[in-house]
Amino acid sequence: MGSIVTFIPIILMIVLFYFLLIRPQQKRQKEVQNMQSSLAKGDKIITIGGLHGIVEAIEDGTVILKCGNSKLTFDRNAVRTVLEKGTSNSVVTETISDDTEVEDNK
Repeated sequence: MGSIVTFIPIILMIVLFYFLLIRPQQKRQKEVQNMQSSLAKGDKIITIGGLHGIVEAIEDGTVILKCGNSKLTFDRNAVRTVLEKGTSNSVVTETISDDTEVEDNK
């Protein structure tokens, strides 16, 4: 009975460590994998190196980005953030606080 009581603090520390550190990291990793697998042509993204671009094409493990006048090829794992989903050729209408509409051709 005395030896079980000595292991209770260690077991509690392991459980606390799991719920505070390991589980949130696994959730973030799963969200990043879902984001990278759902990339589509026209998405505005930022790479882990800080490069901003628009997805031009997607191949097996790579993404071709249009950055200005050039096209660059990156691994799909290099995508850090998706800023906008596929709005490259659409007209976006925004409503400003004074109820006037502004059209922005992107």
